[in-house]
Amino acid sequence: MRALTLDDLLPLGDYAGQRRQFFTAHCRYLDRYRRVPLGPGLTLVFENRQTLWFRVQELLRIARLADPILVQEELNVYNRLLPGRDRLQGVLIIAISDEARLTEELAFWQALPSDGVRLHIGEQTVAARIVTCRPEDRCMGAVHWVQFDIDGNARRLLRNFRQPAFFEVAHPNGAQQSPPLSEDVRQSLLEDLELSDRDSSPLAA
Repeated sequence: MRALTLDDLLPLGDYAGQRRQFFTAHCRYLDRYRRVPLGPGLTLVFENRQTLWFRVQELLRIARLADPILVQEELNVYNRLLPGRDRLQGVLIIAISDEARLTEELAFWQALPSDGVRLHIGEQTVAARIVTCRPEDRCMGAVHWVQFDIDGNARRLLRNFRQPAFFEVAHPNGAQQSPPLSEDVRQSLLEDLELSDRDSSPLAA
């Protein structure tokens, strides 16, 4: 998927003046196309250019960051979260119910296996790779970067809406799974893969 560039971003003043509208539209978009609840306390959010554009604009607004060199450094980091060829990118968000028990609540998720986040489509299972899987990552963070490598068969199944599809988190102390994925979510994820195919083609603009 084509990387975000400086030309894609709005100046700080222009963004701030329209932030309320952007925020409302972003929340609607996430809820309909990109956010997948996984039971109590867990959510998967899938990233693409649209979601990352909002993330970057919010970061620049909060940090009051306008220097093009520093902004480009942030873009270099965030562009790593874009979907790639045959790959979906997402973040697993762990809700913390009691900030006073942050360390204890995060410790529970340290036992999550490296293949514990899975996509089930029909008879096929695709295990995610948890990129932030070092002990120090899991101790300190409530958001983890996950990657799903989608082969041709998995893509065909995802495209066939008659085949059930859902996500699962398989923790040793019990599994949590999402409701069946809506057609809107499935189509949005398929578009990620199709855009990545076109952008990685030698003929892509």
